[in-house]
Amino acid sequence: MQQENKEGEQVELRKGIRDELIKNGLNPYGGSFLRESIKDCAMDSFEENKTIKVAGRIKAKRGHGKTAFLDIYDETGKLQVYVKKDSVSEDTFYLVSKTDIGDIIGVEGKLFKTRTGESTIMLEKMKMLSKSLHPLPEKWHGLTDVETRYRQRYLDLIVNTEVRDTFKKRSKVIKEIRSYFDGKGFLEVETPMMQHIVGGATAKPFKTHHNALGVDLYLRIAPELYLKRLLVGGFEKVYEINRNFRNEGISRKHNPEFTMLEVYEAYNDYFGMMELAEDMIVTVNSCINGDIPVAYGDTRINFDRPWKRISLLEAIKEKTGVDFEKVKDVFAEAKKLGVDFEKSEGKWEIINKVFEHIVEPELIQPTFIVDYPAELCPLSKTKPGDPEISERFELFIAGQELANAYSELNDPVEQRKRFLEQADGSMDKVDMDYIRALEYGMPPAGGLGIGIDRLIMVLTSNKSIRDVVLFPQLKPEKID
Repeated sequence: MQQENKEGEQVELRKGIRDELIKNGLNPYGGSFLRESIKDCAMDSFEENKTIKVAGRIKAKRGHGKTAFLDIYDETGKLQVYVKKDSVSEDTFYLVSKTDIGDIIGVEGKLFKTRTGESTIMLEKMKMLSKSLHPLPEKWHGLTDVETRYRQRYLDLIVNTEVRDTFKKRSKVIKEIRSYFDGKGFLEVETPMMQHIVGGATAKPFKTHHNALGVDLYLRIAPELYLKRLLVGGFEKVYEINRNFRNEGISRKHNPEFTMLEVYEAYNDYFGMMELAEDMIVTVNSCINGDIPVAYGDTRINFDRPWKRISLLEAIKEKTGVDFEKVKDVFAEAKKLGVDFEKSEGKWEIINKVFEHIVEPELIQPTFIVDYPAELCPLSKTKPGDPEISERFELFIAGQELANAYSELNDPVEQRKRFLEQADGSMDKVDMDYIRALEYGMPPAGGLGIGIDRLIMVLTSNKSIRDVVLFPQLKPEKID
């Protein structure tokens, strides 16, 4: 409470300075200021006595009577500003005296180096560009309410260099993913975010209403069925970096709005998608982090190829010693392992829960889990000679699923049957246009989905999805 009162006093003081500047004919929110970046003019190409114009936010201020030092930062770096009363106009020195930490200013002057070798600008002119009415946190890393970092991301970015670096890396990762698939001859496409029928995954959607059409629509939970329509239409290699929306829980691995990469290639299968996923992630990581293992908590993730490949049942057996191929009572065995389940759940659903609760958290190094039960994979082909097993894999890194891939089912009769079983026979819940598309003939294909947010978590050594999403969803905040 004392800290809140202190901040409130600071806000009132700064508002008073703002009003004073306006009264004296000085705009505390000045217009454009054509300037060079600090890195370009003062770090990369320092030139003694060169006149420069830079702008940035004040993060430190030191005064000594007739002199003052300001540390200003722009996106590229830091520059010290030296102010000497005898070297500037009275108005300029007055303006300097009214600056606070957090203000954004534009400065002009000559470069020189101090006795300690620090690049510094001798101030000649200054312009107030934005008066900050709130003080910056003094010790940001000591802040205990981490939710404030997500709620006030702008403040997090101002004071925390590592956070800015994470989001710069995020942008670079997405750029490199695009470059990789463009280089492989894939076509980037866009598919609808609002859909009449939910499809492509099993999840609870967000619902909305379109007034002009007079119909309910759903924010997409996956773009899969539209991307595969493009395979029918003759595009053989497509990808989309897309936003998906699922009206479900929030955790360190889940955000209701998230970014996915989906890739489809005609005349390929899930083995081809395995090679593609492995090669793409290794290539992107090499561009971002080099070829050294990535730190992740107390361990390091090694991306050296080839990555481990193991079946779902073998992975469970390896971890628990239980061979579910030979177990007679799956329910009893799952209970022994401490896994909770609903009585209505079937054999394979329970086995999958055993995997998720016991095996998945231990899959730190890149691992492909293959041979999933077919009843959990309504969009995947089954393995030849084994109708209970699908041609599907999931990729796990750092104890979480990063990718999912199939040999895509292209039999329209079988697909219609599976959709109806999934929808308990309700035709209203089945995308019949997608079935019709398959009836025109879709080539055999491999499909791959990768969670971009989770991939970035791994590549930037972050353990929460909130640390790699600029504005994660939170409960509304009441602001006075």
